[in-house]
Amino acid sequence: MHQTLAARLRTLLILGRVSNLPTVWSNCLAGWWLAGAGNSSRLPWLLLGMSSLYLSGMYLNDAFDAEFDRQRRTTRPIPSGQISAPEVWRYGWAWLGSGILLLFATGLLAGTLSLVLAAFIILYNQSHKLVTASPWLMGICRFWVYFIAGIAGAADPDAMVGWTVWCGLALALYIVGLSYVARRESYRSPVPYWPLLLLAAPFFLAWLMDPGESRPAGLWIAAVLALWIARCVRPVLLSGTVNVGRVVSGLLAGIVFVDWLAVAPECPRGLSLVFLALFGTTQALQRYIPAT
Repeated sequence: MHQTLAARLRTLLILGRVSNLPTVWSNCLAGWWLAGAGNSSRLPWLLLGMSSLYLSGMYLNDAFDAEFDRQRRTTRPIPSGQISAPEVWRYGWAWLGSGILLLFATGLLAGTLSLVLAAFIILYNQSHKLVTASPWLMGICRFWVYFIAGIAGAADPDAMVGWTVWCGLALALYIVGLSYVARRESYRSPVPYWPLLLLAAPFFLAWLMDPGESRPAGLWIAAVLALWIARCVRPVLLSGTVNVGRVVSGLLAGIVFVDWLAVAPECPRGLSLVFLALFGTTQALQRYIPAT
């Protein structure tokens, strides 16, 4: 009985790619902080709501891809018989509905915008195996996380513009580059070089937003991110067989460093420790739960 329950739990965790959840939390913290870090009572609801929407996206991804996985990824939970497709559909829609409701708890505007994010989640999962440009939809999804987090953290939502939006766009470009690399995991084709250029978007933004005395801190965090990206993509740049899953897992963990760099100009030591803890948690979880 215990083994059955453990196997069932592992299946659900694999479906949800829960090892990447800390990157969603770091997105929320960065967007919230950049908008002024106000309304701290809303932060728990923001984290819970975004976590639910993330899980919905992961479950719906397997539900939409069930037939594709039966042909190309037979070890995934549905084709391997660990769980039925109708059950995964039910979980996916339940997570989606609960995420929207939780985000309405952060405010009417954030809740309303969560409906837009939910629509992009569905659109991405429905089209990503058919549309070559679908990684841009994934980038939009992560940008929307930043934007909604900023709405939740802003004292005056009408004035919530500037760095929250720009940092969200930099993250979106990083996600687009990462997602183009990830597409090669399913299709077993060579990884192109051009998406790697998009991974550099956070560095250009950091150079603009960290002038004067703020620049040393920004450069230090940028160096950490640069070294991590270089470590991840090194196999792509060298000849030989590339484990795309490992490259993508590392780049996914690097999302936390992108968020850390976004708040670098005025990031207190305590918040820096939180980002480092989230990165470490992502790495630890990826050892047990596949990130892709």
